[in-house]
Amino acid sequence: MSRLKITGGKTLSGTINISGAKNSAVALLPAAILAKSKCKIYKVPKIRDIEYLLKILEVLGCTYKIEEDQIEIDTTNLKNAPVPEELSQQMRASYYFMGTLLARFKRAEICFPGGCNFGSRPIDLHIKGFEALGAKVEIIKSRYIITAKKLVGARIYLDFASVGATINIMLAATYAKGQTIIENAAREPEIINVASFLINMGCKITGAGTSTIIIEGSEELDNGVVEVFPDRIEAATYVIMGALCGKNLHIKGIIKDHINATLIKLKDVGCEFKATNDEVVISKCKKIMPTDVHTQVFPGFPTDVQQVFTVLLTQAKGKSHISENIYELRFESAMLLNKMGADTYANKNVLTINGPTKLRGANLTVPDLRGGAALVLGALIAKGDTILDNIPLILRGYEDIVEKLSNVGAKIEIIE
Repeated sequence: MSRLKITGGKTLSGTINISGAKNSAVALLPAAILAKSKCKIYKVPKIRDIEYLLKILEVLGCTYKIEEDQIEIDTTNLKNAPVPEELSQQMRASYYFMGTLLARFKRAEICFPGGCNFGSRPIDLHIKGFEALGAKVEIIKSRYIITAKKLVGARIYLDFASVGATINIMLAATYAKGQTIIENAAREPEIINVASFLINMGCKITGAGTSTIIIEGSEELDNGVVEVFPDRIEAATYVIMGALCGKNLHIKGIIKDHINATLIKLKDVGCEFKATNDEVVISKCKKIMPTDVHTQVFPGFPTDVQQVFTVLLTQAKGKSHISENIYELRFESAMLLNKMGADTYANKNVLTINGPTKLRGANLTVPDLRGGAALVLGALIAKGDTILDNIPLILRGYEDIVEKLSNVGAKIEIIE
């Protein structure tokens, strides 16, 4: 099995170009089946999740052409088929086929979605939304069967501003009769990206990026074109790497507003950098101060960044705290950092980090996607070599991570 070998202590200098956002792309590909013939998606990242989504599209009768980072999807021969368990369990984003198949065929059959394991991640808000539109949801063994005689627009209030539920309800509502209003909708950039795609297909949507989204049902959507937004989590990850081991490291192709929460926290801990609308230039922070972090929905500090930010705080002079308010059980990577010499401990949803500590190389198993990125960063600043197992989890969300880091001076390679 492939593993990552990383030798710490190298300075990162040069340019890292940010890829298309995983969290947008994994919703845009399922959204493509709402088009009656063809659509085109630009700047699609080459990651494992995309490979599995393309396999699901094949099961559903779609064909596609890939040219560099562009995918053209032909849905002319789209058919409604159960999404196989071996595919749906590879990623959480497989649940977006619930909304799109329900919209197109008034029936969707799919196994429980998979993805990274960091606590309970129910999809009851998705189900509540589908039911409000007129669907009936049955759970038989490990399979959801969602059916509707017809879908009718409704006013839907989300108890929590869930990104997945907001997008899934929006997808299902595209073919519902009348108007659907989603209240307390999530405001993440990925939702704007998906809405832009649907609008380009011919759907009428207003309010994406605000807490109230209005969708006017349509009879015919087709010929959508969209470009995937830059990956804000990847961008934040590399910016934080620059704060720990960079020398004029350029993070290019970002949308600054999307990573403002991370940049603000970096200023809080004493990091200096230059930021424009599409680039951040950063060097190693000379003196890192402790801070407290509270994960929140956008535009707050992202839960997907806290594990990487934890590594930064292991080098702060003093005690820091991270309150994880989105997901439970998301501190496993911090416990693995302890095996490298970090000093952290968790009490319910609060992680305490005592610093600074010197990290040393270790043999570790990647627990989840973002935890894997945290261990990569820990390895980059550790003394000696680190070997990481279970690296497909990292490759799920970071395009060409080995090549990108190697190109700016890291000593990192995939070994068998």
